[in-house]
Amino acid sequence: MLDFALLSYVAVMSITPGPNNLMLATSGVNFGFQRTLPHVFGVSIGHAVQVTLTATLLVFILAGMDSVRLPLAVAGCVYLLWLSWQILRAGSPEARDSARPMSLFGAALFQWVNPKAWIMVLNAAILFMPRDGHDPATALWLGLVCAAINLPCIAVWALAGDRLRHWLSSPAALRVFNTVMATLMAATALWLLVDELPALA
Repeated sequence: MLDFALLSYVAVMSITPGPNNLMLATSGVNFGFQRTLPHVFGVSIGHAVQVTLTATLLVFILAGMDSVRLPLAVAGCVYLLWLSWQILRAGSPEARDSARPMSLFGAALFQWVNPKAWIMVLNAAILFMPRDGHDPATALWLGLVCAAINLPCIAVWALAGDRLRHWLSSPAALRVFNTVMATLMAATALWLLVDELPALA
């Protein structure tokens, strides 16, 4: 189960840019690495649960996927656009006073509307589960292995954001950074939604 193909697949999918990593880098800049840790662990815990359940119920999920793909894509896009707006506002003094990093529970729940997470999880379940069945014990093992690989990969983004804090200490610089990250997040949301439309045609 723990072979080079699985290691490289999960590592590449985890460390490349996407909604989770953009949010973690932004949180690292705005709140520091330590306060972002619940967000980091929430992503990996949510990923483990998502992989485990998806791998266990793969046959049923694939059978009903066509009917839920568009609602999931729309829900994920709307939520990412809302997060983009929150990031954009994070540079204002009144927003900074009330701002809080994402909680562990919130980050775990976000995986269920994260389009990139679904692509990653479905491919992992299809490629790395045994062909002769999808038993819960094997699915749980796959989920734990994926989370263990995922955790250090995404933590790099939060740590990178934390290291940028020194260079973004002025309100103007922080506002520029948050504007860029919000724009990237919104563009990611729209790209993921548009990318889903041809598959539904």
